Amino acid sequence: MKKPLLSYFKDFFAFKRVVGDDVQVRGLAKADDLLSTLIASQKVPGLAISVLKNGVVFFQKGYGFADLEEKIRIQPKTSVFRIASVSKPIAATALAHMVSEGGIDLDASFYKYVPYYPKKKWDFTIRQLASHTAGIRGYLGKEYALNKPHSIKESIAVFKDSDLLFEPGTGYHYNSYDWVLISLAMQEASGIPFEDYVFKKVLQPLGLKSIFPADPSGIDRIETNELALTTFYSKRAIGFKPAVAANNYYKLAGGGYLATATDITKLGQAYLDKKVLDDTILEQFITSESLHEELTYYGLGWQVSQDAKGRSYYGHIGNGVGGYSNFFVYPEQSIVISILINCTNPNVQEVLDEVIHEILESSQPPLG
Repeated sequence: MKKPLLSYFKDFFAFKRVVGDDVQVRGLAKADDLLSTLIASQKVPGLAISVLKNGVVFFQKGYGFADLEEKIRIQPKTSVFRIASVSKPIAATALAHMVSEGGIDLDASFYKYVPYYPKKKWDFTIRQLASHTAGIRGYLGKEYALNKPHSIKESIAVFKDSDLLFEPGTGYHYNSYDWVLISLAMQEASGIPFEDYVFKKVLQPLGLKSIFPADPSGIDRIETNELALTTFYSKRAIGFKPAVAANNYYKLAGGGYLATATDITKLGQAYLDKKVLDDTILEQFITSESLHEELTYYGLGWQVSQDAKGRSYYGHIGNGVGGYSNFFVYPEQSIVISILINCTNPNVQEVLDEVIHEILESSQPPLG
């Protein structure tokens, strides 16, 4: 039986929103159908989406299961996911605060803050780390799913003796170890744990009560806030299996945070509402860096680009053990989108891109 149109309104339109155009209805219905199909075809176990337009909920819904065995359904406001590299914009926001306070100079040598890090052939700066132009290597072998209780400082033993891949400032190599080093520099500069600084400067002021570090203190806060951590899965030939165990605490800044879809969109909205910091600081973070007079499409902790239709955005895609995430801020459309999935890379980005396109098209006022 076909789903009644009014039920779509109840599912994902803000109650006070007035829908005045069939194109908007069809666009959101198409997005809903695409996401429902991902569940029905067993492409993903569960998914939450949250979309804000002009700071108001435009589309928000959970699909599939937080736990397949227990049949616990996804809820966008209370289901907590591994957000993988969407952690980087959170860390970048904290770094921007430290820069604003004068605690860190983006163009200072990393060794100014962490003098005990092994010296390399070339020096490199905080800005180069944040923009992935420092030449630090990425994961090798099983490091992607490292399951050791390293502190941030202890974790550098994993990669600190590796040579730089290139002279800093001459190439681009995306990785999460860059942000491990940034978080270590922030700890040394501030004298307090990285996650405490993030909480004090970003999460608490912006009211982001559903973003947590991947450590016991974070898990405890999830349990005391009537939230529910999703089960983390990986794909197999048919269906899903629990993902391998991984301890992401040491790489909080690069990929270790847990969050709900709704709080991720709140972070993006804070940027649109100018509630984070002065624009002169933030513009450095959400403006693409250049190499050899060509854009890298990456700022400082933020992907900065245009989509297939030429619409400018900043945000991040994340892929980690048991989690896949999309986070996009479209300033010209006043749209913020968060999509979180409780599965290691499910290879559904093309579908998510189509969903995002339908939402953006439906969000625009009718012509004439």
